[in-house]
Amino acid sequence: MSVADWISAEAACDRLGVRSQTLYAYVSRGRVQVRPDPGDSRRSLYRAADIAALTERKSRSRKVSEVATGAINWGEPVLSSAITTVSGGRLFYRGRDAIRLAETETLESVARLLRGGHGVALKRTERPRPPAGSDMRARAFAALAARAAGDPPARGRAALALAVEAATLLDVLTDAIAGEVGGGAIHNRLAFAWGLGPGSPGADLIRRILVLVADHELNASAFAARVSASTGASLAASALAGLATLSGPRHGGATAAVQKFAAEAAQLGPREAIAGRLTDDRALPGFGHNLYPEADPRAAALLARFSPTPELAGLQDAVWSVTGLAPNVDFALIAACEALKLPKDAPFALFAVARCAGWIAHAIEQGQADTLIRPRARYIGPEPEGT
Repeated sequence: MSVADWISAEAACDRLGVRSQTLYAYVSRGRVQVRPDPGDSRRSLYRAADIAALTERKSRSRKVSEVATGAINWGEPVLSSAITTVSGGRLFYRGRDAIRLAETETLESVARLLRGGHGVALKRTERPRPPAGSDMRARAFAALAARAAGDPPARGRAALALAVEAATLLDVLTDAIAGEVGGGAIHNRLAFAWGLGPGSPGADLIRRILVLVADHELNASAFAARVSASTGASLAASALAGLATLSGPRHGGATAAVQKFAAEAAQLGPREAIAGRLTDDRALPGFGHNLYPEADPRAAALLARFSPTPELAGLQDAVWSVTGLAPNVDFALIAACEALKLPKDAPFALFAVARCAGWIAHAIEQGQADTLIRPRARYIGPEPEGT
């Protein structure tokens, strides 16, 4: 080899962008060859080809890291799924337009579609009484937690057994929200529990809400459910992971932010509330959506079916006039619950029951993939000892 094939420690560290300790660690691990410097016995030379290979590897790692980091926040797709997609500003469940499905389908039928099943799935008609208490959210967590503590792992079980469990689990969560074990369509059971007649216009609006928010691609709660399912956990455990994630203020808890914004608008006036938030560089919750640059079709489909209260209608008009932002499904959900005079936590409850169908579908699909979701962290802490 010529002299050019060997470089000094300073040059090697400069090309790698590391300190001398790290270079010595590469040598000790056999990743870089070293030899004495013929011109100075006190110094060493390092094989240039090994340094180049390490530099290339680090460059590739940085590129992969950058892609992965960007994918975490509304970035490039990172996981294959045949369940739901947003394309051309429209939402599709296994290739079918969700807006059209909301015209005729129930949550139960859409849940079967999301799972990829056919026909009417069997379910257990004998279910335990839901947890006691007046808090719908607490009952929902308690019901799923009880199931997660006792249900068998989903991994390795037959498709029919999972279909039965999936349908039953959706009923268990509905029982918890409604506060009693019931039969019939889920939207009618919730309508009855909230003082609306089954089969009424209010019940039909609840049905449409449940269908339109049943799934939304790889959102935070669906991803949490998939991570749980990738370990082989039960469907109930995966649904519980989804519910826990949904409770955050940046996900299912976003409806509370819309309610707060609406309260500000009622107190200050819509334009004053909007101006105050824009001046403070704060978001306008309930308006705009990253996946729907033009407008959220779910919101448009729901808002066409009822008249929002004058206060919310005024806020919607003012936001559009000032910012050009259209309402998203969070606003439509709040507006629908206000129009129907549902309990305060009904928006979250509806979101949870509907999205449980999606969590289960994602859990089953992830289980079929039979791969563990285990990403690596990009370490940015103190330099490890001994390197």
